[in-house]
This record gives sequence, structure tokens and C-alpha cells, in this order.
Amino acid sequence: MILYGLALAGGALLLEWLDYKHAVRAWSTEFYVGIVAILFVALGIWVGNRLTARPHGPVFERNDAAIRSLGISDRECEVLDLLASGAANKVIARRLGISPNTVKTHVARLFEKLEAANRTEAIHKARTLDILP
Repeated sequence: MILYGLALAGGALLLEWLDYKHAVRAWSTEFYVGIVAILFVALGIWVGNRLTARPHGPVFERNDAAIRSLGISDRECEVLDLLASGAANKVIARRLGISPNTVKTHVARLFEKLEAANRTEAIHKARTLDILP
């Protein structure tokens, strides 16, 4: 927090110095506007870099400890992976060779274990726990 405060104070000091130079006509208006534009571009790049999510790394490693602690079975992990890919219950049933009712049961158990109310929330919580990439 102190570092941000110092950076903000330094930026304010720089802008005031540039304003002074502009007021005494040391530089042309175009130069002044250009310097301010460069500062805002640099600030935008820095903020964008700080706010952009970083990938987990080249290889995703599933959090087996979270899976064990939540009691998620291997089949439920497969269902969760297919849920995350956007597959419907019937498509999941066909891919896994199980009935649609079994898929509904797995999905309901996943909602309970992840304490989620819907698919989107379940997928978000699973990604937060590094169960899904």
C-alpha cells in the first residue's frame, strides 16, 4: 500500500512539473499532451498486466487433496469435466455409457459436495479449488 501511495505521489508530482513547464512555455502543447498520453498508456499496460489472469502453468495438476476431502468419485470427476465443456446430460450419458438418470444423480451429488446451486457455480468452485483446469 505504501508503494502504491508513493507511486501515486510521484505521478502527481510529475504531472504538476509538466504543468509548470507547460505554463512557462518551456515546451509546446503537443509535447505536453504527448508526455501525458505516454504516461496513461504505460499506466494502462501496467494495470492490464496486473489484472489479467495468469495461466496455471504448462501442465494442469488436479488438486487430489480437494477431491478426496470433498468425497468426489472418479466418475463424478468425469461428469464434472464434461459439464465444464458445456455438454448436456444426454451427451454426458452417451459419452460415458451410462443412463441420463445416472448423470442427473452424479450432477446432484456434485452440487451437494461443491455446495453449488447450479452448473455455473459448480464449475466456478471446481476451478477455484483446482479440480478443473
